[in-house]
Amino acid sequence: MPNFPIIDAHVHLYDVERLSYGWLAGVPAINRTHLLPDFDAARGPVAVEGLVFAEVAVDPGLHLAEAAFVQGLADADPRLIGMVAHAPVEKGAAVEEDILALKANRSLCGIRRLIQSEADPSFCLAPGFLEGLSVLARHGLPFDICIKHWAMAYALELARRCPDVQFVLDHIGKPDIRYGLREPWWREIRELARCPNVVVKLSGVVTEADHARWTPEDVKPYVAHVVDCFGFERLMFGSDWSVSALTHPYPAWVAIVDEVIRGAGEAEQRSLYRDTALRTYRLTAPGA
Repeated sequence: MPNFPIIDAHVHLYDVERLSYGWLAGVPAINRTHLLPDFDAARGPVAVEGLVFAEVAVDPGLHLAEAAFVQGLADADPRLIGMVAHAPVEKGAAVEEDILALKANRSLCGIRRLIQSEADPSFCLAPGFLEGLSVLARHGLPFDICIKHWAMAYALELARRCPDVQFVLDHIGKPDIRYGLREPWWREIRELARCPNVVVKLSGVVTEADHARWTPEDVKPYVAHVVDCFGFERLMFGSDWSVSALTHPYPAWVAIVDEVIRGAGEAEQRSLYRDTALRTYRLTAPGA
């Protein structure tokens, strides 16, 4: 476990009484409100200094309400230092209206528009989507890419076509750990690392393994490969809590990452566990 407080760059908070999340009906184990007191109970002995909220696929039309809800949480708890909100990037230039409304929330630090849920991920290469990404670049907002391993080619193409956009690859591109598949994800991660406008979140990895029978040894080679490709200055730690609770307790993920990076120096550990997130999302640590 790190000997300093960390920044968790990917946390899901939601209130099922206040907002609607249709997808949760299919995941009964976490289909209840999850707020900061629940997070504190889950993190156990891990010292977490700051958190970045990641949008929770709220039902269509509610993304501005979700952002206002999260900003209220941040106003009450200074540890919630950033918000990666949903925006309908595919609207093209018209998404600027959404971005301006979202920027009314001081915690806004990035945008995510889920790609993994689309039957045809090529929609993210449509002219309107690319135009929407250019709006984010003008506003200095990174874009979180959330895809499955079979769509990694689209992440590569986005990074190449939009060099002015800062991209964050969520969950290391969700490799197929369950079946032990490596290619083409293994090769594509290395290709993606050649794009200087991409950083990667070490998050949401265990949930890509067999939920009932996974072991750390199933997961560690994939994490080690990403560390080898991107280096510590382009990696940020994320728990993916509460989704992570489907497979493992919070401290277990920290333990796996610690084991993979055993032998790393203090500066490298700080890059992974705090500095990359602070720099990429242009955040200030609490009390700094």
